[in-house]
Amino acid sequence: MYKLIVGCPQCGNKVIWEANNQFRPFCSERCKLNDLSQWAQESYRIPLTDNDHEHHEATES
Repeated sequence: MYKLIVGCPQCGNKVIWEANNQFRPFCSERCKLNDLSQWAQESYRIPLTDNDHEHHEATES
């Protein structure tokens, strides 16, 4: 049977993508918690486009 292997988003280790991997897509609980921590610290952000910036300024006026 073919097994899908993906890279852990945190450390890049190879992980078999299967239902019984409780940490997927991460390789371990540590990587999963590191990712959650980065979200909580607002390390991940979606950049504003010029259009978003203009809309934000227009709604503040």
